[in-house]
Amino acid sequence: MNARQLKNSILQMAVQGRLVPQDPNDEPASVLLERIRAEKQRINKEGKGKKDKNESVIYRAQPVGARFIAPSVETQCFASQRTADGDLTGDEPRFFERTADGAARDITEELPFEVPETWEWARLGTLCNFGYCENVEPDKIAPDAWLLDLEDIEKDTGRVIQRKKKHEVKAISTKHFFTAGQVLYSKLRPYLNKVIIADDDGFCTSEILTLDFGTAVYNRYAQAYLMSPFFVEYVTQCSYGVKMPRLGTQDGRNAFVPLPPIAEQHRIVERIEQLLPHIAEYDDAEQKLTALNDAFPDQLKKSILQAAVQGKLVEQNPNDEPAALLLERIRTEKEQLIKAGKIKKEKPLPPVTEDEIPFGIPESWAWARLGTLCNFGYCENVEPDKIAQDAWLLDLEDIEKDTGRVIQRKKKNEVKSLSTKHFFTAGQVLYSKLRPYLNKVVVADDDGFCTSEILPLDFGTDVYNRYAQIYLMSPYFVDYATQCSYGVKMPRLGTQDGRNALIPLPPLAEQHRIVEKCEELLPLIERCRQ
Repeated sequence: MNARQLKNSILQMAVQGRLVPQDPNDEPASVLLERIRAEKQRINKEGKGKKDKNESVIYRAQPVGARFIAPSVETQCFASQRTADGDLTGDEPRFFERTADGAARDITEELPFEVPETWEWARLGTLCNFGYCENVEPDKIAPDAWLLDLEDIEKDTGRVIQRKKKHEVKAISTKHFFTAGQVLYSKLRPYLNKVIIADDDGFCTSEILTLDFGTAVYNRYAQAYLMSPFFVEYVTQCSYGVKMPRLGTQDGRNAFVPLPPIAEQHRIVERIEQLLPHIAEYDDAEQKLTALNDAFPDQLKKSILQAAVQGKLVEQNPNDEPAALLLERIRTEKEQLIKAGKIKKEKPLPPVTEDEIPFGIPESWAWARLGTLCNFGYCENVEPDKIAQDAWLLDLEDIEKDTGRVIQRKKKNEVKSLSTKHFFTAGQVLYSKLRPYLNKVVVADDDGFCTSEILPLDFGTDVYNRYAQIYLMSPYFVDYATQCSYGVKMPRLGTQDGRNALIPLPPLAEQHRIVEKCEELLPLIERCRQ
């Protein structure tokens, strides 16, 4: 159960009379309801309120013989439940509703749950002025008055997250006036559960209803009721409109309210306020745990890649040819290619110094410059009109970040290709120098052409291309490339910085063992995300 579900459970228990014990000394809610009705009649006679033609009265009735007798002297309601023989049945209390025309009907089966004996059921419109608000035009509102909009209320919490005055906003539409103590209820998108209690007078958007529950209903109990799963589910079902669903006035007034004695209302709210800080702590802990769980696969993957390039992922084999000999062979092969005119002679890279080395590596490994092992920055450019229509064209968006996977393949005839491309061949490592923190690195499984923001890297036969991919995706290299990048909005790794990057080089046989281990472990991590 998460924090939200826990809070909802508490609110649901609150409105069902299961959160605090009942006190037989409390004035029963039936008396409270009579007082509310009497107060309404008085206000209507004085012309201070509007009489609701559809208002009804709900009574709890006790079985007496063949009749159900309501506790009020104003009515005696006959039960609607009968056996096949026509006799009245049942020995449990039932609830009847008398409408304005005097007719009464049994509504017991319509009520969503049972409530304690000291409680009563009522319609929301009986307890407050639901739908009847005082409208005020913007030009009648003082510049320093509080103006409340829907975005100022935090969903599900009952909190105001920002307060604005009229002179700070552009107020054009008619507003609703509210006073301190009123319950402010958002009828727009009611599933967002935006309900607060005003701590000052002010004016709100007409999408917010200003509900006055008087003194017979504790405003904080009313807020708990309006935010309870029971009421939220009811209004969500009743709402009309698809993009901007709203609760209609009559549906709102017709909502059933489980009404406790006033003393119990206060005890319920007190208990909720005792529990909410604990729920907040639970929510904070839950969010931290969720964040840890979400981050765990990425952190574990990074740890594996880092261990891979530090020589900590697999055991070293003393029979492996040391990487120092591998480096000598790579240098010799390069010199032969230069002599044969197959590659251009490059400016020598500086030797690796002790001060540069970021971490220790096994004795059989060696440090080298990336530009020593591959053609970093030297690519074969091809104009679009020289590319065949069915050739593979690779763009940055075709590569999934952090995974080393191509997520879509397009041919030239499927895209609009205007810029110069880089030609690549199967087996080359394709590295995105743009936004290197996105970690887009793949090994080509076919020949093709890519955007000039992708560098095709040829590591020859003495560096395993999949080990090179692991190195380029390791936290060590990503951090290096990110720090070296130039440009703010579109950072790139420069050619010289890329060539100068240090690479920890294992023996060739160990490179293969490292890749084999990564291919065994990384899929397991991906399953953790699902």
